This record gives sequence, structure tokens and C-alpha cells, in this order.
Amino acid sequence: MIKDYVAFDLETTGLDIENDYVIEIGALKVINGKVCERFMEFVKPPIPISSKITCITGITNEMVEGARDTKTIFRDFANFCENHVLVGHNILFDYKFTKKYMESYGFPFEKEGIDTLRIARKVHKDMESKSLGNLCTHYNIINQSAHRAYHDALATAKVYHMLAHDFEASFPALFQPEKLQCKSKKVQPCTAKQIEYLKMLCTYHNLPMKEKVEELTRSEASRLIDRILATHGMMRF
Repeated sequence: MIKDYVAFDLETTGLDIENDYVIEIGALKVINGKVCERFMEFVKPPIPISSKITCITGITNEMVEGARDTKTIFRDFANFCENHVLVGHNILFDYKFTKKYMESYGFPFEKEGIDTLRIARKVHKDMESKSLGNLCTHYNIINQSAHRAYHDALATAKVYHMLAHDFEASFPALFQPEKLQCKSKKVQPCTAKQIEYLKMLCTYHNLPMKEKVEELTRSEASRLIDRILATHGMMRF
């Protein structure tokens, strides 16, 4: 097994890469087989965290309220990862979300990765579910806080270690890093007209203006306008 890598996991507002957002990043850097550095950050999304997601993750809107600037968080995460191989469970899900943010801020993030879910599907065909939770149970790994990003990243690293111990000699190709590839739509910044209309709507309906509205994408601004109109109605003069 590779001795140097970054295991990571995200928590998000949902499963839709286009319409959902990251709310937590958790990662650990392993050098020569030992954890040497950790990364744990809340990310404040432009939409409220639903009660369903709070129920699953335990993450509330109040918990992300004090999060650092999102661009700074992803810049720091890119620096944390350096040129290391990424390890994740169903890694493309987390990589696609991460890549969307990185591209929106102009940060390069071309990576190689190893997917513990892909390995488990090959070597544990008799296991009904290859979820991270089931694999932890199978390997007697205690995940103290499932569905929190750092703890899931740590559990993934432990699962990777166990899989490699049991199966790398028989299936060496499964444990070789592969280039992570995903096609993401080009992110377009919101327009000046959208910003002006949002400001007018917020003023008219006496609503708090979103911080750093200029950082919204065109689609995010459009959805925010639609939500305000659906909830509060159009401006009438």
C-alpha cells in the first residue's frame, strides 16, 4: 500500500453536485504510514442546512455560521493536499464537489486517487452493503462520529489499511492510484444585473443582504432570486 496520502471526506447539503454545497471538510495526511497532520473545517453554504441533513450529520446552521471565508478554506485545503494521492470512500463524489469549488476560485486540483468503495466491491462481493459503516463493522473499526467529515476520513484510512493488508498481494492493481476525472460545468459568476436585482429585492422586502453576494455563481444568484420571489413575492410600485 502507498505510505503517503491524504484521506478525506466531505459533508454536504445533499447529493446534487449542481445544487448542493459543502458544509464540512475533514482530512488527514499520512506520511510513511503515520498520521502527521489533520484538516477540519466547517464551510458556510449559501443555502440553509435542512433538518434532514442536520439529523444525519449533526451539523446545524449555527455551527457553520462562524466558518472562515470559503475561498480561504479551499485554498488552504489545496495546500494541505499538496501533490499527495487522495484516498476516499466513493471518492469521486467528494472529489467532484471539491473540484467544483476549486475551479470556481481558480485553484488547480488535478489529483490521483484510490477508492476504498471500488476495492470493497471487488474483494467483498459477498457483503450485502459496502458502505463505510458496514466495512467498519466488518473490520471492527470504531468510528466515534459517523457522518462527520474528519471521523469518516479517519475511518476510511483505517479501512484502506485493512483492505491492503488482506488483499493487496492478490489484487495489486486495485491499490494503484488512478487519475481522478470528472466533468464539471463551467462556473459563471453572477452578473451585475443579478446583484442589483438581489439588492433591490432585499431592500424592498426588508431582508438581510447575503454577505459577499459578488461571490455567488450565476446559477446560485438565480436560485436565490427565485426563492425570495416564491417566499416574499415580486416588488410592486
